[in-house]
Formats: sequence, C-alpha cells, structure tokens
Amino acid sequence: MSGKDTTGEGEWSDFERKAMKERAKELKAAKGRGGKDGEPDVLKTIAALPQPDFGLAERIHALVKENAPGLTSKLRYGMPTYYKDGKVVCFFQAASKYGTRYSTIGFEDNAGVDEGSMWPVSFGMTELTEADQARLAGMIKKAGG
Repeated sequence: MSGKDTTGEGEWSDFERKAMKERAKELKAAKGRGGKDGEPDVLKTIAALPQPDFGLAERIHALVKENAPGLTSKLRYGMPTYYKDGKVVCFFQAASKYGTRYSTIGFEDNAGVDEGSMWPVSFGMTELTEADQARLAGMIKKAGG
C-alpha cells in the first residue's frame, strides 16, 4: 500500500490507517478460528462500548439473534456485522467509534430490504423506541430470510 488514499485527496488519515490495521487483525483472527462465528469477539466489543452505544448495540444484537438466528456475527472494522452465506447483510456503527452524534444500523444490498424504487439502507439513532425496534425487527427478519 502506498500510503495514499484512492480519492486523490492526499495521505490516509490516522483513523483510516488504524481501521485498516484493525481489519487486518480481524481477518487474521477469523482465519485462526477457521472462519467460524465471531460471536465472542462481537459480545466483547459491545460490552466495551460506552453508553448510549452499549445499549443500542446490545439491543441491535438481540434483535438480530431473535429475528434472524441464521446470521453469523463477526467484527468488521471493529464493529458488529452480520453475515448470511458469507456476505454482509447488516452492521452496527457506534457513534463513539466514528466521532458522530448518532450510531447507525446499516443494510447492504444482500439484505434484500428493497421496497419500490427508493428505500432507506441505514438509520441513524440516538435511542431505540418500541416502534423503532419493531421496524428494525422486520427488516432484520427479511435480511436473514
């Protein structure tokens, strides 16, 4: 790697370099497990998050396990990510990790949450209401189906 970013805007930031190193460690650890479920690593990561990220990540993880038990959980760039047949379907990003004012749950194209000609693929959140959880449960169930 040349140390340059691919956008032509200059050097990789410290955050980007750290993320790449973190991802390399995750891939090495997964290889050591034979590619098996990274659930222990995901739970350890969630437990280490500060509030409110901890509560949000814990609830998202529970929603995934309740509504799509067939999904495999692993870390990707240090955050809980959920896979179906080896492909990412959804992920959680903590506000504290990315320096944003809200956490995010996102869905990849493999999740199949398409509706009509335009649909949301990520949601910013500072809390999860019962209505929010019900909406996400349906999307997670669809993603894991």
